[in-house]
Amino acid sequence: MSQTQPATREAAAQRAWEPVIVAFLCNWCSYAGADLAGSSRMSYPANVRVVRVPCSGRVNPMFVMQCFKRGFDGVLIAGCHPGDCHYAKGNFYARRRMPLAQELLGFLGVAPGRIRFDWVSASESGRFAQVVAELTEAVRALGPYGRPAPIVCPALPTECEPVHE
Repeated sequence: MSQTQPATREAAAQRAWEPVIVAFLCNWCSYAGADLAGSSRMSYPANVRVVRVPCSGRVNPMFVMQCFKRGFDGVLIAGCHPGDCHYAKGNFYARRRMPLAQELLGFLGVAPGRIRFDWVSASESGRFAQVVAELTEAVRALGPYGRPAPIVCPALPTECEPVHE
């Protein structure tokens, strides 16, 4: 057995690895754009797992954190263009919330390139394919997401001494 064989296996495993990305797509625009890209037979990476949400403003930052906690490699949040939201201002809420979530995740050890927030309308199937391809390449360049070690909480005493009055 050669000493280079483990390195060769590791290189082969790295080449075989494909990122898995969760995409939270607005029902009214981004999901429709993804649907149009699929029905138009546009070519884009098949690494995306779609979660259809009523509005990008309904994407809770905890959803994004849970994706990374469960081992997904990247997250895409896509919504209607500003001013075109079906719910009037939901995408403005998302636009304000997601950079804060990205900063928090950066503090927790998630590289900023693993998260993308973008606008994709229902007629922009090409834009959807482009966004997915760009995010997939960015995540592929970062490599597999290796969850950091969990934060250790100090154990609380199970028995307490009686309080003397």
